[in-house]
Amino acid sequence: MHFDIISEIQNIETIATNTGIREVERLRKVYGKAKWRKKKGIATIALADGTTHQAELHWYEATGFGRKEVKIKYLLD
Repeated sequence: MHFDIISEIQNIETIATNTGIREVERLRKVYGKAKWRKKKGIATIALADGTTHQAELHWYEATGFGRKEVKIKYLLD
């Protein structure tokens, strides 16, 4: 599902780091070796149909690579 993040992500928490991430080997293969972290936070998003929602987002992040593979986990409203 395509969406755009239209507000700053708030309440950011780290869910897992390096070996605690199931897909860490795939991340290293695709993006490169780094200290990967799986994070979550809440933001306002705009869906492809034009509606806006509050959503919990999950993504992977590493220094030098930034935020990768942002996913909508739950719509909150």
